[in-house]
Amino acid sequence: MIYCDANATEPVRPESLAAVMDAMRTTGNPSSSHKAGRVARALLDQARRTVSKHMGGSVENCVFTSGGTEANVLAVRGIGQGRRILIGATEHDAVRRAPEEGARTGIIPVSENGIIDCEALETQLVSSSQATLVCVMLANNETGVINPIREISRLCRKAGAKLHVDAVQAAGRVPVDILALGADSIAVSGHKFGGPKGAGALLLADQAPVPLSPMLAGGGQERGRRGGTPALPAIMGMAAALDAALASPRDLSPLRDAIEMAALQSGAILSGTSAPRLANTTCLILPWMKGEAQLIALDLDGFCVSAGAACSSGKAASSHVLEAMGFGELSGHAIRVSLPWNVEADVAERFSAAYERMAARRRPI
Repeated sequence: MIYCDANATEPVRPESLAAVMDAMRTTGNPSSSHKAGRVARALLDQARRTVSKHMGGSVENCVFTSGGTEANVLAVRGIGQGRRILIGATEHDAVRRAPEEGARTGIIPVSENGIIDCEALETQLVSSSQATLVCVMLANNETGVINPIREISRLCRKAGAKLHVDAVQAAGRVPVDILALGADSIAVSGHKFGGPKGAGALLLADQAPVPLSPMLAGGGQERGRRGGTPALPAIMGMAAALDAALASPRDLSPLRDAIEMAALQSGAILSGTSAPRLANTTCLILPWMKGEAQLIALDLDGFCVSAGAACSSGKAASSHVLEAMGFGELSGHAIRVSLPWNVEADVAERFSAAYERMAARRRPI
């Protein structure tokens, strides 16, 4: 099996696994005041300092969650309460479905390369006097396209709008700094950069952070913003994985580019290549073959990839991301290849051979 579905989840890093095991041996509840609780609390505080440091935020405004989805929903429903919510056309479903029923929402279009149309956003912002929350992802999970968040932040500040950034796919791969980005909040998820599943974080800007209404009230943990006993092993693993990812970054663009060159020769269409992208991600469209059929064929050949809008290899559908980019019916003919941090050097050659075999077998006469 050759794993090429890192944007669904990265393989766990050894440093993360070691941190998880250490935390599993810690008995105390971080909310308890006795010695065992204080030991657990010290580990939780350590993880919070690590995540906050790497994300450019303060420990007071780092809220641990169960993952990226909860972090996104917490931000959209909390900061967006009483506001009009503008959502990028290529956002993840975690953000698209986050507004509560009855919320005033709008869609921000993207250009054909998948980047947010800043002129359209500016028009939307100045055309209404309503208080607004803008939701734009830093890096797209299907195409890897990176949005100009600083420019978007400038437009939001000019209009008095708030900005939430889904940085789930970006964290650990490109610099993510809430202050430098000019965001009011950012969401991250541990398993996207080599940590365990089940831990994420919402970071809030230090300057006048917006009060959040907790989705889970519980016992008032996380400064009353997210109730429930913290998943200490997963949180420790997330912090260790983030440390490891940023300490030894690996440029995977040569492998991605080699895959794309071979795919083009096999008749594929590439998406988002004229925009800045994550170095590990490519979205390949084969006009004569549905994405689900490609996924199955490559799986039988030993490769794990995702199809279209899939967040995992277990489902496939027409991609709303590609539809927003103008690909029409071809939006259901795509696969996403996302290379993990530990990918072997010969993966481009091996994948390209498998892709060529698949394309040739199904190519119409």
